[in-house]
Amino acid sequence: MTDNNDAAASYVDINRRLWNDKVDYHVTSPMYNVDGFVSGDDSLNKIENDLLEDVKGKRILHLQCHFGLDSLSLARRGAKHVTGVDLSNQAIDKARELAQITNLKESTRFICCNIYDLQEHLSCDQDELFDIVFTSYGVTIYLDI
Repeated sequence: MTDNNDAAASYVDINRRLWNDKVDYHVTSPMYNVDGFVSGDDSLNKIENDLLEDVKGKRILHLQCHFGLDSLSLARRGAKHVTGVDLSNQAIDKARELAQITNLKESTRFICCNIYDLQEHLSCDQDELFDIVFTSYGVTIYLDI
C-alpha cells in the first residue's frame, strides 16, 4: 500500500511543479489578458456564462482556480464570498496579489492544497457552506469523479 501512496504523492508533487512553472508564463500570456482583467474585463467564457446561474449573494467554492481570474470574476459579479483552491503555491500567491490589486480581497480567499485534502482546510460551520461549487471544463481531467 505504501508504494501506491508514494506514487500518488510523487504525482501530486510533479503536477505542482508543472503548474508552478506555468504561472509566470500564463500571467503574461495574451490568452489570460491579466492587464485587461485588472482594468475590469471578465475572465469567464461564453460556455461558462451560459451555464452559470446568477451568483449574486452566493458563497462559491472554485476548485482548481489556477491564479484566480475566474474566482475574482465571480466575486466581481456579486458573489458574497469566493474560495479558490489550487495545488500550485505560486498560482495561489498570484491570486492573492490580484485580489489585492482589484480590491476583491475581502470577498475572496485562496487556499493552496490538493483538492482531495480540502477538508483539512475548511471547517464545517455555517460560514463554510457553499451554494455553488465551480470548476471549469479545462481541469476536469484531474478530478477522480
